Amino acid sequence: MSESQALQSMGLKATYPRLKILEIFQRPDAGHLSAEDVYRILLNENTEIGLATVYRVLTQFEEAGILTKHQFDNGRAVYEIDDGSHHDHLVCSVCKTVVEFVDEAIEERQHIIAQKYDFVLESHALVLYGICSQCAKKIR
Repeated sequence: MSESQALQSMGLKATYPRLKILEIFQRPDAGHLSAEDVYRILLNENTEIGLATVYRVLTQFEEAGILTKHQFDNGRAVYEIDDGSHHDHLVCSVCKTVVEFVDEAIEERQHIIAQKYDFVLESHALVLYGICSQCAKKIR
């Protein structure tokens, strides 16, 4: 399925800004991007799409289930492709690098805790904050 067809299947017209922003998030190195990050990438590629349009498209993509929005400790919203798989995050409190990870032991422990308190888990978000090894080297 092409990007145009994918957008149309989500009820969105395949406009140039939507296609361009979707293409940015589909890049292998996209990771977690803020609206400002996307806007900067567009400017570097000489693509004239305004910041307000970027914000609008990101909101539409989130509502359509194309992107997932996160607000880590710094308060800045970042987005990533929602591929349906679950993962948790490590965030460096110095450089703001985000690392995704999956740990089955943590997942199992969360279910045990939920059962202990008679909860049925619907979802969860785990974000661990610390200092990455590169920043730790600079601090020493």
